[in-house]
Amino acid sequence: MATQYDLQQKYPGARAWGFGDSPRMADELGALVASGAKRATCGDYHAWRQDAEPTLPGDYHIILNGAGEPLCVIRTHTLRMVAFCDVTDTLAALEGEGDLSLEYWRNEHEAFFTRAGCFAPDMLLMFEEFALVERC
Repeated sequence: MATQYDLQQKYPGARAWGFGDSPRMADELGALVASGAKRATCGDYHAWRQDAEPTLPGDYHIILNGAGEPLCVIRTHTLRMVAFCDVTDTLAALEGEGDLSLEYWRNEHEAFFTRAGCFAPDMLLMFEEFALVERC
């Protein structure tokens, strides 16, 4: 199994991180990414803009599980700004979660962004599509 150090040597500049806001979410969502089912994610647009090094197309990411161990490497290929209320069935399905429905996506993401203290029905999201590059 490749270590985070090995992967950062192979993919210079790659950031290492886990999905969600808990180890359980990092395990669940990371497994979906590693399986190829999850091909997109989104975050608060304003937080993305404030990041000192915001994700850009072409960036590599080392995805970690809830214990901080590498699961896989992804590469961002598309970014788009979209309002929460304008996310489509197609975009929701790309996230690969639950039953792939827009209703499931809205319920789970509203709960997530509410926990983060930034939910609004018209909030702007940075929607990121990525490709699985390597499983660990």
